[in-house]
Amino acid sequence: MFGLLRKNTESPQARSGPGRDESGDLRLIGQIVDGDRRAFETLYRAYFSRLARFLDRMTHNTALIEEIINDAMLVVWRRADTFDRSCKLSTWVFAIAYRTALKAIQHRDEPVDADPDLLFGDAMYEPEAGFSQQQLQQRVAQALDLLPLEQRMVVNLTYYHGMAYEEIAGIMECPVNTVKTRMFHARRRLKTLLADTAE
Repeated sequence: MFGLLRKNTESPQARSGPGRDESGDLRLIGQIVDGDRRAFETLYRAYFSRLARFLDRMTHNTALIEEIINDAMLVVWRRADTFDRSCKLSTWVFAIAYRTALKAIQHRDEPVDADPDLLFGDAMYEPEAGFSQQQLQQRVAQALDLLPLEQRMVVNLTYYHGMAYEEIAGIMECPVNTVKTRMFHARRRLKTLLADTAE
């Protein structure tokens, strides 16, 4: 079942982003509870790219990203009946992926956060832009990679996924004030790092 899901052939209806209407996803999760594999495949495709972008900033390892997404979505398949609607479905899915990634990182032999000069983010996720825009993106990516993991994830979820602090707190299982503190320190550090690279 999971082998055929490795390719991300998103349709416009399956796209998942900040403006996505979750009512369709809620319908899908209800069908998944009933064992509907097609509904699961649709949900998988809807979240694949979004989770891949999120996990790229966390792991910088393409092979590991696919493994984490498959493991996380397997949890969604098996535990769909535990989704109680106390949060958005996207928050629930991202929380599963975040916890799965933390476990995967802890069990890897090689370090995940390698030389930041090599970690620009996968080219497949970069929007086409002019040379100066690409340079800016690389500088921002390098600066983000120098942040501690928790701060990097807060920035990532806020600016690249359009999530509110309450959602991020749910994903990272920490108080909202902790998210705010991490963002404060991340912004201050990024300002310094970007000022240094601009000189």
